[in-house]
Amino acid sequence: MDETLKELAEHIELGLGEILVSWQVEYGELTLTVDATGVLDAIRFLRDNSSCKFFNLTDICGVDYPEREKRFDVVYHFLSPVQNQRIRVKVATDETTPVASLTPLFPGAEWFEREAYDMYGILFSGHPDLRRILTDYGFDGHPLRKDFPVTGFVEVRYDDEKKRVVYEPVRLNQEMRTFDFLSPWEGTDYVLPGDEKATTN
Repeated sequence: MDETLKELAEHIELGLGEILVSWQVEYGELTLTVDATGVLDAIRFLRDNSSCKFFNLTDICGVDYPEREKRFDVVYHFLSPVQNQRIRVKVATDETTPVASLTPLFPGAEWFEREAYDMYGILFSGHPDLRRILTDYGFDGHPLRKDFPVTGFVEVRYDDEKKRVVYEPVRLNQEMRTFDFLSPWEGTDYVLPGDEKATTN
């Protein structure tokens, strides 16, 4: 299987030239890293070339690496029913540089790209309707970024007095506590609140 994927990767490398930054075969899967400026040409080649025929777009997702200058990877997954092969394509970008939308080649990419925009803030140029798809109207931030707070910024609840949904800043109703993670079966080295009243017989 790996030899077949290596042959396919070498064929793609000849066809894409400088657009292809790198390729690797790991765990029985071929992953291509392509330059963001040539992503449409690369995907068109993978779809139309007779040795590839990757005309089934399975998924588009984002990955966040906040320590990198180009913190996001846009990851595309394709299937070639003709070749019985899967392929992964990665493109690196940052918070302000848009990646070309795949909607001209794959109309089904529209909602995948909207999700990547909503969850990570990844921008897609040429997208017909780039707006949030999973979070609520007026949502602040992008919840799958690694620097997004776990509690979020606002909470939503129904106010019975106002008879409508209201947005409020998140507030934690209990203080932050420290835990020792000791096994309760082994006992603790300290007296728990309330145990000081207990008497041993």
